[in-house]
Formats: sequence, C-alpha cells, structure tokens
Amino acid sequence: MVKVMEWQKLSKLTLAVGTMLVLSACGGSGNKEASKADTPKAEASTGGESGGKVQLTISCGSVGQDFEMCKKLTDAWSKKTGNSVKLFTAPNSSTDILALFRQQFGAGSSELDVVMIDVVWPGILKNHLVDLKQYSNGAESKHFPAIVANNTIDGKLVAMPWFTDAGLMYYRKDLLEKYKLPVPKTWAEMAETAQKIQDGERAAGNKDMQGFVFQGKASESLTCDALEWSSSFGGGSFVEPDGKISANNPKTAAAFDAAAKWVGTISPKSVLNGGEEEARGIFQNGNAVFMRNWPYAWSLLQKDDSKVKGKVAVSALPAGGADGKSAATLGGWQLAVSKYSKHQKEAADLVMFLTSPEIQKQRAIEGSYNPTIPELYKDADVLKAAPFFGDLYNVFTSAVARPATVTGEKYNEVSAAVWNAAASVLNGKSNGTDATKKLEEDLTKIRRGDKW
Repeated sequence: MVKVMEWQKLSKLTLAVGTMLVLSACGGSGNKEASKADTPKAEASTGGESGGKVQLTISCGSVGQDFEMCKKLTDAWSKKTGNSVKLFTAPNSSTDILALFRQQFGAGSSELDVVMIDVVWPGILKNHLVDLKQYSNGAESKHFPAIVANNTIDGKLVAMPWFTDAGLMYYRKDLLEKYKLPVPKTWAEMAETAQKIQDGERAAGNKDMQGFVFQGKASESLTCDALEWSSSFGGGSFVEPDGKISANNPKTAAAFDAAAKWVGTISPKSVLNGGEEEARGIFQNGNAVFMRNWPYAWSLLQKDDSKVKGKVAVSALPAGGADGKSAATLGGWQLAVSKYSKHQKEAADLVMFLTSPEIQKQRAIEGSYNPTIPELYKDADVLKAAPFFGDLYNVFTSAVARPATVTGEKYNEVSAAVWNAAASVLNGKSNGTDATKKLEEDLTKIRRGDKW
C-alpha cells in the first residue's frame, strides 16, 4: 500500500514565505499542470517484494507529468536496489519550494535526501549540498560542460544535471500556411504577423484568438522573458559575467517598450497575471498564434485532447532587429543530495541513476525533457519523439544564462528587481528609459559595494 505523509509532518516547521524574499524559478518544471491536491505529501515506492534496505525521500516534481514520471523512475531504482523511496510533493510554487528547502537545511533536517533544484539555485544552496564527485566516477563528463560548470561551486559538484531548458517560440504552422506568411525572424515581424492573423481569425468567427501569449506575471518567469528581450536587442543580461551592472542602456529600454506594445493589442491583458501554464492553456485551446514557452509544452500540445495537435511547430525566439540576435534564457533542473541526509551514498546512487543517459533518453521520449547529454540530441528515437530537439540543438547549447553565478546569494533580490522593472513597463506605469534607470539604481543598492 502506498504510504502518505503530510507536509506538516515532514517539515516540522512553519513555512512563512510571505516574509521571505525568495526566488520563483522558471523553466519547464513545477508549473506544467494544475495540481490535483493543494496539500503537499510524500508517497512511498515500496521497491517490490524484496523490501527496502534504506528509505530515501526525494523531491523531484510538484505536480502532473513531473510527479508521475518521477514516481515511475524511482520505482525502477527501488526494484533494482531493494531500497525504497518516498516522493515528496513540494509546494506548487517554486518560490515556496526554495523557501522550504532553506528552512529544512537551516534546521539541519535529514528528512529530505534528494532535492530537485533550479539552475539558478546552486549558489544559494551550495553550503547544504554534498559534493557528488566522490560518487560520480566521472559521469559528469558526459553532460554539457556549461551546465556542469554552473553546478560546480568552489570545485565541488553540488548537483548533477537532470534536464535543461531554453525559451522557444511555438507557432501555429497551419495558420501561417493559411495566410501565406513566413516564420518571423524579428520581434517586429512577429508582432505584425500576429496582428494580421489575429484580425483575420477574429473576423472569421474566433473572437478569442490572440496573436501572442507569454509570461508577464511579476515573477521569475518574467525575468526569463525580460532577459530574452534585452539580450536579443543587444542590451545584455542586466548584470554581466564580470559583475558589471549593465541594465541602464537604450537597447534594453527599447526591448521593454517593444514588449509593452504587445499588451492589449496582440496579447491579452491577462498575460500580466499569467505564467507558463496560463499561456499554454490559451495556446493549446487553439486561441493563440504564437507562444513563448519551454520545451515541456511540446508533448502536452501533441496529446489527443489538444485542439492544436499536429498544427504546431517550433522555432528559435525572434531577434531584436536587424542588428539583434535570437536569445533564449537558459533554464533547467538539477538533482542534489542534502548534506544532512543519513543515507548519502544511496541518495547519490539514486541521483546517478536518474541522470544517466538511459533515463534521460526515456524522459526525452516520454516527456519532451531536454537531455543534458549532447549525444542524445543525435539519437534517432529521441528525434522521432521530439523532432525539434535536433533543429534547435544550438539554441539549447548557447542559451543566455541569468546572472545567478556572479550574484550568488543575492540573485533572488536581483531577479525581483528585474521582474518588477519589466512589469512596470508592461502595465504602463513606467517606460523603458525610466524603468531601466531605476533598475540600475536598485541593482547597485543590492550589490552594496564594488563586489557581489
């Protein structure tokens, strides 16, 4: 029988996230599908009739596809090793997940053995994670070097890459064909194409048709979108790899102003309160021409109950103009072992199993999760299930990183400043020039000195 453990029994602490300044992670995880239950819990994989030698608790997905696939894979590890695994269903909000981890680690709790962490969290949680080099036997060499470097802090491999992400442009290929329009190469071309098709479809009877949906809610999701806009216009990443603050520049200002023009014209005003799932809902119901989202959406758009099944294609995000470039924010999730775990060796073995080439291939085929292992982008089975993986290989490998490594534990404050600046322009309370000036001032205050 599957055991259930309430969140309160696991935490033993009161989660007071309202008073904590923490980061809401973006990426193709955590927001994929509506949760079937609001109360976090843990479910046990029994490990078959062989029984369990030790029992681990893993947090590897909050809801929907994430949770179900994690359960399936940990069941396989349990049967292989004889150990048992509890799946901890974390809060649905990534903000709350990070807050919970910080509370657990701060208390030295051994309740969680393996945790799934966002690509921007290693610098924040580094002091609470096990160095996996002693268990990996060099397995990290099979993964993208940039991601391994991201997960290596002060020479310690604090997490193994599990899947990577990069922002993509989804579009209705049937509608572009209907109106005889090419795939747009710039944001300006996208806006023009979206407007033309939106007007045409509304005139034909679909009053709910929107030109473009994206993530406009003041959250980490908006930071990801804003970074893509700024970088594509040549404005940089707000804080550069050398620590220099670069937010106050005319190109970033122009990018913010361009995005603000979409709201209320080709984008519904509801995008100001929406994230990845809200955008996917509109697009999957057949009511949007273009959508910015993560690769996870592909498999969901191809389900039998999807109104756009077989009608969707994917491209790189548009460039900021003739002198601009396509830019996609690097996302993705890693698996790490808590240094407070009483079973670090077994927990590390589970991490190595879940991040192995065989399991990453299975997840790519069944869930459209981008592997962190380059050779899988040439695998025939993977490309059959997700054809765009091969076409957009360079997008995934050369994506723009958020300034998390350079800003370290201050990244959550940095990100909040970015998303608030972008939101102020989108909702019409400010303009690009004023917002980027204030953003630079805010970032300077957060840095408090010459170094981060």
